[in-house]
Amino acid sequence: MPFPYKRVLVIGATSGIGEALAERIVEEGSSVVVVGRRKEKLEAFVHKHGRDRATAVPFDITELEKIPNFATNITSTYTDLDCVLMNSGIQRSLDFSKPDSIDMEVVETEFRTNYLSYLALTKAFLPFLQSKPQESALMFTTSGLALVPMVRCPNYCASKAALHHWILVLRKQLRGSKVKVVEIFPPAVQTELHDEKHQPEIKNGRQIGMPLDQFTKETYAGLVAGKEEVVIGDAARWYDAFEGGRQDMFNKMAG
Repeated sequence: MPFPYKRVLVIGATSGIGEALAERIVEEGSSVVVVGRRKEKLEAFVHKHGRDRATAVPFDITELEKIPNFATNITSTYTDLDCVLMNSGIQRSLDFSKPDSIDMEVVETEFRTNYLSYLALTKAFLPFLQSKPQESALMFTTSGLALVPMVRCPNYCASKAALHHWILVLRKQLRGSKVKVVEIFPPAVQTELHDEKHQPEIKNGRQIGMPLDQFTKETYAGLVAGKEEVVIGDAARWYDAFEGGRQDMFNKMAG
């Protein structure tokens, strides 16, 4: 089954999950616009896959005030855009039992990257997607840690939990529209998210979790199957344990 969208904006595509999903989407016949802060990584992606299938736009999504103009430039340039995949994220270790170790600027940047930027991007792109006569999609990468937190990275878990709850509401608010809302729940995956550079207490961080190729294969299968929630690995075990019941309660309250 082919990927249902023809031109996909992949935000957070310079490495890891975002880069891997962008590559798979291109390989299956769709075009991508890859976005991230590291221009050289984006240019390498375009060089690898060709300018007929991939283009690059360097952008820092933490600059929230610039997002409206970014969205206008994207949608006026790529009028056939029908899917926005938001994947950017950072993870930092925080130990609140040692208050003097907590840098609130780090806390704020993590939350802005993982949560507030997604809201601002959605607000900016929704009018364009809502105007399209055919189905379009907003796709969000959250985390299994949105369901069950980890002691080492409390703010990361909180940001993903906030994003998950917001996505549930967004999907409900957009019911009846042609904009599909998709949430991807990764388990731990072998990417640079756990690099020692930003979390020095972790050694060999890129060996933690599911191999990236396996994750990409399973996630892509869920996307082409049309699932609104693509839950992978340990995240699926946690989801099955209780999330269905919680969403039943949410749906009853929303109804």
